[in-house]
Amino acid sequence: MDKKTQGTLEMSVAMAISGTIGWFVVQSGLPTLEVVFWRCAFGVLALGLVCWAMGLLRGMTWRIARWAALGGVAIVTNWLLLFGAYSHASISVATAVYNTQPFMLVVFGALLFGERITLAKLGWLVTAFGGMLLIAQARPSADLPGSNYALGIAMALGAAFFWAVASVVAKRLTGTPPHLIAMVQVAVGVFMLAPFANLGTPPQDAVTWLLLVTLGVVHTGLMYILLYGAVQKLPTYLQGALSFIYPVVAISVDYVAFDHRLQPAQWLGAAAILVAAAAMSQQTTRGRSAVQNPAGIGNTKPR
Repeated sequence: MDKKTQGTLEMSVAMAISGTIGWFVVQSGLPTLEVVFWRCAFGVLALGLVCWAMGLLRGMTWRIARWAALGGVAIVTNWLLLFGAYSHASISVATAVYNTQPFMLVVFGALLFGERITLAKLGWLVTAFGGMLLIAQARPSADLPGSNYALGIAMALGAAFFWAVASVVAKRLTGTPPHLIAMVQVAVGVFMLAPFANLGTPPQDAVTWLLLVTLGVVHTGLMYILLYGAVQKLPTYLQGALSFIYPVVAISVDYVAFDHRLQPAQWLGAAAILVAAAAMSQQTTRGRSAVQNPAGIGNTKPR
């Protein structure tokens, strides 16, 4: 198998895994904070073993630990907001709104690094904003338990914001093995959330534990390994194209598993955001190598 084919396969599997994460979160039936805690706990075990096996732990320095920990705070906050958005706005809507990530990053680039916002980028920003308005003004076709549609959209936007924060922090760690960064990030999540997680009464049934272990080992450990392996083998344009697998799978899972159907206006809005995000990613990364994905999900500027 040649390098490009292998990378395509790795990327496709990674994006498909990412697209199913919402189902595991919802099916666990646990509060969002506890789901994220257990994802971090099992994720740090999986990634810790990978880093140990690869000999990456010897490369840990205080500088790496400090910046990765700061990014970890942003990533964990990102997960809390995104997973919380699922129960309010549905997996489909939350995923579509979450893909405004590249535009958050463009704004940060302009404010913090003096990067110029071109006319083309401004046009895609307006397109994505229009798509978000189409999604926001529509109503979901199925009732969601305890749903607050506006709150769900706001939480998905907040998740995208913290993804962008983590991306900015990741710039300080260029050249650091991504598996090591990911391990520190999920370790931070364990320490952040342990005081608030209901550890005194852990889940009692085997099915819930299986869902949580899968979130940590498969959706965090394995997915990071596949994603970063693919990023090293594929050109940027192909990464961008394959990243569409993530929202397609997420929306399909939401429909099949929970019968959450997007309204016509929401379909149009989601399409506008995803197309604009893909175009923005191509412009942002053209002429450069792919950057690391701190979140581990979604678009491949990397997720």
